[in-house]
Amino acid sequence: MKFIPLRIFAAASAAVALGGCAIVMPPSRVDASAALQWQAPLPHQGAVGAMAQWWQQQGDPLLVELIDAAQGVSPTVAQALARVESARAQRTTATAALLPRVDASVSASRGVSQPEVPVGTTQSLGLQASWELDLVGANRAVSRAADAQFQGTQAQWHDARVSVAAEVASTYYGYATCTQLLALARQDAASRQETARLTELNAKAGFAAPSVAALARASAADGSSRATQQQAVCDVDVKALVALTGWAEPDLRRKLAAAPLDAARVVGMSVASVPAQTLAQRPDVFAAERDVMVASAQVGSAKAQRYPRLTLSGSVGAMRYSSMGRETHVDTWSFGPLALTLPLFDAGQRKANVASTQAAYEQSVSVYRSKVRQAVREVEEVLVQLHSTDARAVDAAVASAGYAESLAATQARYGHGLASLVELEDARRNALAAESAQRTLVLERNRAWVSLYRALGGGFEPDRLSPDTPAPATAQARP
Repeated sequence: MKFIPLRIFAAASAAVALGGCAIVMPPSRVDASAALQWQAPLPHQGAVGAMAQWWQQQGDPLLVELIDAAQGVSPTVAQALARVESARAQRTTATAALLPRVDASVSASRGVSQPEVPVGTTQSLGLQASWELDLVGANRAVSRAADAQFQGTQAQWHDARVSVAAEVASTYYGYATCTQLLALARQDAASRQETARLTELNAKAGFAAPSVAALARASAADGSSRATQQQAVCDVDVKALVALTGWAEPDLRRKLAAAPLDAARVVGMSVASVPAQTLAQRPDVFAAERDVMVASAQVGSAKAQRYPRLTLSGSVGAMRYSSMGRETHVDTWSFGPLALTLPLFDAGQRKANVASTQAAYEQSVSVYRSKVRQAVREVEEVLVQLHSTDARAVDAAVASAGYAESLAATQARYGHGLASLVELEDARRNALAAESAQRTLVLERNRAWVSLYRALGGGFEPDRLSPDTPAPATAQARP
């Protein structure tokens, strides 16, 4: 039995002693205190518990199909997915540094190695192992940073999909309202055209002044122009959906024509009364928090470069030499070298690296706290918008019904010659404006709910993220 030389044992003992001097890193989790409760009133509509299936719960298959298509072709989602895969590879590399590295080698040669020596064949097989002992936790810090970075990229992928879904939904609801306003504009144009036709007949018969007929024609032309303009707005929305989904425009128009756009109204969701619960489900806040962890680990890694490093190598080999019918076997092994690297002088480079990473850490903390404040602001603003739309809904309905009743009465009076064309046009304009405002208010409400869905994180569940979480794919459950 062979004993390890005393000097190697002493070096290993020193390494073990150094292992107790772990590096001190700044806190990987920092406080970003949020308000204890929301200041804006919470919505009371809906009781949807899980936002992960929120789009399916809207009862609009076309909207779900549009979102799926857009997420499948979105370059933003594709870039986020590529970052996830890159972070996964980096995490694997960082974890591998904690374990020994083993390589195998196989070789064979035939020839004359020395003069007057017969031709011989040499065959060898060997294993080489190397391992850097993580004395002060440098490699562990890099591994933790890589894992936090990986989870952060997963959150960013989810955030990208939520953003695409919200954009598609906002455009879709905008198109639905546009078609409703287009129907109103066409109905109003047809009414103005009929009024102009009747007024023209009365003018020719001498029952109306030419100026009244001219006013009626101008009103009809104005109504037709409004309808044409509204049609253009709807066409622009279709173009936007084509660009988002990658669908052919004829196919998209056919699907939109068959969809129940008149009933496009968002089903609400419940909102946690405690802001901290909401912030925990924001993927951008989660990613910013992971950035703090990454920055903390990078500070530790930079500090570790100022401490000694210990590496251990070893090898095992077997060789067979055959010549002239004779074979010779040689087995070899080695333990070492056990190399201890001591940083002595680098003109302040390692110290500067620590200062640089410390500054980056402070910046990441500031960004994280800013993300928390921004998240609170976004939710508060959307809650105010929702409360405003709900408060105005009753007034808008009363105004629309009142102006519609006034228009009907004015039209009856005008038909009996008891009201002027100016009165009729004024009543028509008020009725159209009130009805349009009511439809626009529904759109404002729908988009506010979509904004709230995005502000609440879109169903992101950070507790389900783990080092073994599979790579996201567009075929998984949509946010």
